[in-house]
Amino acid sequence: MELGNISQPAYGPGLEAPRSNAPGLVAMAHGFLRLVQPNPLPVEMIDFGQSQIEFNQEDIKELLLYELGFLVCVAIGVLFIIFVPLVGCCFCCCRC
Repeated sequence: MELGNISQPAYGPGLEAPRSNAPGLVAMAHGFLRLVQPNPLPVEMIDFGQSQIEFNQEDIKELLLYELGFLVCVAIGVLFIIFVPLVGCCFCCCRC
């Protein structure tokens, strides 16, 4: 089977920001991620060589501080999942 005239891919010199047709949406998404995750990753806690991982109270506190933004977003999401259908049902069924 002959493939014809297929050129070799040309790779760039290194990493560069992804180009997009909607730079406003990309900036908004990056802004949201910087707002939710402002703390740096605690790299010293990650050790892949250990067979058993033991966390003390300080490590757990540091890990929860790192994930605090995502935990708040999950809590708000759960509230919306519970309360929006409940309020909609009240408006729909109890139109007094």
